[in-house]
Amino acid sequence: MLRKAVLVVATLVAAALVVPATASAAPYCGITWGSLPKSATSTVTGEMIGLRAGRHDCYDRLVFDFRGNSDGYHVQYVDQVYEDGSGRLVPLRGGAKLRITAISPAYDQWGNPTYTFTNRDELVNVTGYQTFRQVAWAGSFEGRTTVGLGTRARLPFRAFTLPNRLVVDVAHFW
Repeated sequence: MLRKAVLVVATLVAAALVVPATASAAPYCGITWGSLPKSATSTVTGEMIGLRAGRHDCYDRLVFDFRGNSDGYHVQYVDQVYEDGSGRLVPLRGGAKLRITAISPAYDQWGNPTYTFTNRDELVNVTGYQTFRQVAWAGSFEGRTTVGLGTRARLPFRAFTLPNRLVVDVAHFW
């Protein structure tokens, strides 16, 4: 009887050593971005000239295009997005709202627009995107341009600059 008890205890100890006590899931597509605010201090400011979106296997992407380099931005989830200057509410579809501010104007040195759109509430057609729900204009005021991005839910995102671009990626899942 004692021999059986020792054998059972030894088997249980061996199994505990082989199988980890806590299994941790691998990040979705290796994404470790998180959902806290992201920002970069501005050193150069080009004028915004375009906005486009794209779909990828693991995330949806929004790209701001600039005439010249622009490297300053602030991106964060907010309860509501408000228009720069006026404070007008910018309604957005989706379960979460990202406020994306590029530290660059959408107008030239004489105040002429460098980025124009036909519908301020639908800057980019994101119909059929897995994460994006709506991209809306929130203004360009005092050298900053803000866009509201409605997303399916509060999901991990990253923001970074490339030559003449600001890129914001939002993951499809956690």
